[in-house]
Amino acid sequence: MRAYYACTFNFYKEVLFISKDIPQLNGEIKDKELRVITAEGEQLGIMSAKEALNEAEKRGKDLVKIAPQAKPPVVKIMDYSKFRYEQAKREKENRKKQKTVETKEIRLSLNIDVGDFNTKVNQAKKFLSKGDKLKISIRLRGREMAHSDIGVANMERFVESLGEDINVDKAPKLEGRQILMFVSPKQSK
Repeated sequence: MRAYYACTFNFYKEVLFISKDIPQLNGEIKDKELRVITAEGEQLGIMSAKEALNEAEKRGKDLVKIAPQAKPPVVKIMDYSKFRYEQAKREKENRKKQKTVETKEIRLSLNIDVGDFNTKVNQAKKFLSKGDKLKISIRLRGREMAHSDIGVANMERFVESLGEDINVDKAPKLEGRQILMFVSPKQSK
């Protein structure tokens, strides 16, 4: 007898992620007294929730609780949809400005030839010029475990050939069957 399983997949379009905490709006505000501020920053004073909501409706805007922990809580009369749009736009711009630093890996071998070595150095220089970090590794197999000092020497030679505009984040170290080293570009001032 065969068992059939139903699978469901959810496909989402790109969603603008805005801050998770959604303030209380209009009728959701149940406090007895509220300090009311207009969108321009003008203080209207302390009112009941009903009076503040009537004032917001009179102006054709929303009543938004911006400081719930204050005594009395502070509410602002503003166009909430416009506020959320501008907030989403600001957060999208901030995400664009963020630079993600990737860690790229370069694998060397214990008995690497000069041509291969130079190719790996050029590739590493390319990664470092883009601002990425490097993980340099040598995997030791079989009898190579007895000659880990040669691997450390290869890594030191590799770092010397990269130049002086790098930082060695983690010196070459034998971890299990691998020798690992981490390198990053120096920060430009």
